[in-house]
Amino acid sequence: VQLQASGGGLVQAGASLRLSCAASGRTFSTYTMTWFRQAPGKEREFVATITRPLNGNRMFYADSVKGRFTISRDNAKNTVYLQMDTLQPEDTAVYYCKAADNIWGQGTLVTVSS
Repeated sequence: VQLQASGGGLVQAGASLRLSCAASGRTFSTYTMTWFRQAPGKEREFVATITRPLNGNRMFYADSVKGRFTISRDNAKNTVYLQMDTLQPEDTAVYYCKAADNIWGQGTLVTVSS
């Protein structure tokens, strides 16, 4: 499977963005999908994950984004989304999607100005 992330951009604090990660192949629904981010000069960190439908599409979030970000998936479109609301400057980072344990997409840059 290959992953293609999109939807990043430059926004002001308080705005919203929706990231998308489209997967190729026919096995998307078998993967747990996860968003990570990496801010300048920092390590990559977990943002949110959604389990595969077989495991109930359960969602988990980092404390820093809980209540502001929502992860979802559309298995018919082989796509996972990250709806980001009330963005803050500290959310500035390159956002990456991951399928299963080790399949990474390229990043999409989100910049939040104050």
